[in-house]
Amino acid sequence: MHDFSILQSKMTILINNESAMERFGEHLANRLRPGDAIELIGDVGAGKTTLTRAIARGLGFGGEVQSPTFAISNRYQLPNDMMLLHYDFYRLTEPGIMQQELQESLADGRNIVIIEWGDIIRDIMPVNTIKIYLSSPTEQSRELNIKTSDAMMARLESLDEDFS
Repeated sequence: MHDFSILQSKMTILINNESAMERFGEHLANRLRPGDAIELIGDVGAGKTTLTRAIARGLGFGGEVQSPTFAISNRYQLPNDMMLLHYDFYRLTEPGIMQQELQESLADGRNIVIIEWGDIIRDIMPVNTIKIYLSSPTEQSRELNIKTSDAMMARLESLDEDFS
């Protein structure tokens, strides 16, 4: 089990509309590297799939990105032999075999992994996981509270400047 108490760095970004969310996702993608993991935390309709779609586009994926709520996982081939793996554990009460698949995906240094509804697998997440809490102060705007390790936050440092 990982000690997430070392997740000390925090950043808050206010997103005013969907196009700003898309820009944020693309800017975040520019800071990601193979082996990175992101956990998206928010209510249904908070913008988790919209953000994932923008991250995928920022990573060079040109196809359609869909929520994996019913499929549980979707895979997107990226340039340079990389994969974006998108997991949604909303419908699961226990991780079962998906935990093994997720561990393998996280261990493969060519993948970038995005997880929604990750409560049931949180103990296997890497220490450098980027945790993004999405909330809706208004119908159009989103507040993104980002928490991660100090080392990871150093890579994300200027992200908030693009949206202030």
